Amino acid sequence: MTRHTLADVKSQAKALRAALQAGGTPVSHAQALELVACQHGAKDWNTLHARLSLGNARPQLSYGDRVRGQFLGQPFTGAILGISGPSTHREIEIRFDSPVDVVRFESFSNLRTRVRAVINEIGQSHRRTSDGAPQLIVELENG
Repeated sequence: MTRHTLADVKSQAKALRAALQAGGTPVSHAQALELVACQHGAKDWNTLHARLSLGNARPQLSYGDRVRGQFLGQPFTGAILGISGPSTHREIEIRFDSPVDVVRFESFSNLRTRVRAVINEIGQSHRRTSDGAPQLIVELENG
């Protein structure tokens, strides 16, 4: 994942505002900044501004990022289709590159191509399996 700077996200907001204006949906610069902040998984522009100003040690997950991890103990790679909320309670949706079999029995399978879950700031779901492991563990593919 590329580390974004304040200049990057301000440019994104400017481009978004221009695209929306061209499509007949005018928004203010402040509204465009808020939308871009949401795209980067921040609750608002001030949160994203602070995060980028302070330079978090842990890379943040964002829409479109390539990720890897485990879902119900099965390894996966995929792409983030959606992410929102504060870093301690973020809703994430991932499209798997290859279907993940979530059943551990040999006699049948249940293949999933997408998952939606709530994760914490270290990319682990709050929900646990019966053995206490996080149902979902996510990290950047190149992180």
